[in-house]
Amino acid sequence: MKLSDMQLFRGLKENEIASLLSCLNSVKHNYKKGEVILSEGSITENIGIVLSGMAMISCNDIWGNTGILGNVAPGSVFAEVYACIPGQPMLVTVSAVEDTSVLFMNVGRVLTVCTNACPFHTSLARNLLTVCAHKNLQLSQRIQHTSSKSIRGRLMSYFSECAKCAGSNFFLIPYNRQQLADYLNVDRSTMCNELSKMQKDGIIEYEKNRILLKD
Repeated sequence: MKLSDMQLFRGLKENEIASLLSCLNSVKHNYKKGEVILSEGSITENIGIVLSGMAMISCNDIWGNTGILGNVAPGSVFAEVYACIPGQPMLVTVSAVEDTSVLFMNVGRVLTVCTNACPFHTSLARNLLTVCAHKNLQLSQRIQHTSSKSIRGRLMSYFSECAKCAGSNFFLIPYNRQQLADYLNVDRSTMCNELSKMQKDGIIEYEKNRILLKD
């Protein structure tokens, strides 16, 4: 995926992005599957951009229960809220679901006027605001999916959104069974039983993370 195709760099050409990244002293890091990228309680001044692979955002309560808040696909950013609030400890953990490459940029350099009078900072700051608004929308969607009292209602709400985004009744979800249960805040075994019932009732067909909503 080219940087110019990413939402954060929308409207910028590849050579402009290269100049901007040099100005921002950006650094790239590679992470192995399962490796923690940013841990809960840590403080960061950097925005992370997934270049390849997949990252997962999760949180743990004091009893060790894990909740999945979402995934970060190539081209998406993470930790932007924490980077914009100086000294704010992370309330979540970001980890690599698979081998993942991440580009980090210092938010202070993004939001302040460049000493070299770089003309691209305004575009980048505007795009960052758009990214933050999009993240807020995703959080609202998760609240919507978990508002139903029934597991079937939560599954259908999430599957409906996936189908709309895919433009098809057939789509792939980015979660395994445990991750999907954590995302919807339900018990895994109960959710799996409900999926089986939904397939038996002719509502869906599924195999692993492939879902087909039946008419």
